Amino acid sequence: MSGGPAQQELDQAAGYFRHPQALVESDRVGGGTRIWAFAHVLPGAVIGRDCNICDHVFIENDVVVGDRVTVKCGVQLWDGVTLEDDVFVGPNATFTNDRFPRSKQYPERFPRTVIRAGASIGANATILPGIEIGQGAMVGAGAVVTRNVPPGVVVTGSPARIRRTVAEAREGSAVARAPVAGAVSVRGVALHHIPVITDDRGSLSFAQVENHLPFPPRRYFLLFDVPVGAIRGAHAHRSLHQFVVSVHGTCRVIVDDGTRREELTLGSPGTGVHIRPLVWTTVVPTSEGTAVMVLASDVFDDADYIRDYDEFLALAREQGGQ
Repeated sequence: MSGGPAQQELDQAAGYFRHPQALVESDRVGGGTRIWAFAHVLPGAVIGRDCNICDHVFIENDVVVGDRVTVKCGVQLWDGVTLEDDVFVGPNATFTNDRFPRSKQYPERFPRTVIRAGASIGANATILPGIEIGQGAMVGAGAVVTRNVPPGVVVTGSPARIRRTVAEAREGSAVARAPVAGAVSVRGVALHHIPVITDDRGSLSFAQVENHLPFPPRRYFLLFDVPVGAIRGAHAHRSLHQFVVSVHGTCRVIVDDGTRREELTLGSPGTGVHIRPLVWTTVVPTSEGTAVMVLASDVFDDADYIRDYDEFLALAREQGGQ
């Protein structure tokens, strides 16, 4: 079906442009959207306003595309994919929706893959099923994304690893600033100096409650043997306080209070980061053999974790308005 003048008039009446060589079966396409040649949109798909759907794009039924989204040539959006507002998808980026594909065998339900508002997917990148790409994040060309990507970071490689923040990339720098005690703009985050004593026998670091530690810890855990660039954390807590120290090697600690986001580099046992509740936190090792110790104010409670970024934003804004 190439679509004749009558179909073009219908599309114009609906407020969007459809190229004569495009096949659009959905009646839920927003005004101002442009759908170009040889694109195929199935009946169940939802496409927002002012989008640009380029040549040879296929959009399956259970797909939601927000407003002002750009999908470049050669992209297939399979069942289970959601692109929020202002997302950019580069040419030939590949989405998947089945973790264990077999011919003629289908899962009962396809996992949901969500690309959050303002994120960008580079050309030829591959996104595994059930992945969430955080708000404003950027996936480099050819990257293979196997895990969730935090908001506001740049990931590249196979498997994709965090390389820098989007702000650093725009400034042309990949080096996060060194921490200075107390100098953090994110609400609920503070840097603390920890005493380090060094002599010819080596070095010793210590911290005491009230003098150096901002709370009495009830638990500790260690992050070690984590590959450089791998993502740990990427969640917030409802009531838990944490104190983060890099005891060996260097790591990035990305903290986000829902309004401001900042990245710190830890590279010495002489500096700790106090992270209060309702701060979205991501830890990324940046050197081989990095070991990170985290002191926690309470025992493990899975219900205290906030792993959905939208839920975190709602709670953070609610708290900020009080």
